[in-house]
Amino acid sequence: MALVKRVALAPRAVRQLRRVRSVYLAGTLLSVLGLLSLDDPAAGGRQAAIAGIFLAVFAALLTLTAVQLWRHGRTEHCSTAKKLTPLA
Repeated sequence: MALVKRVALAPRAVRQLRRVRSVYLAGTLLSVLGLLSLDDPAAGGRQAAIAGIFLAVFAALLTLTAVQLWRHGRTEHCSTAKKLTPLA
């Protein structure tokens, strides 16, 4: 297994990830609402498939964003992470 060099994210990238996380969450919730509102599976087959695709895409983007922010928070040695974390 190759070693993976962990590079810190720039402060601007961290701010953008935190902002876009709410957009991905809203998209996920709207997709779930869309799937739940389709009661009759025979009438809305294509609509249900599109809502399912949107749900999968937004869930994947939300997961990737959360993992990136989690990995950035774990880098104690990084000066960028130290600057962005609030002091206790």
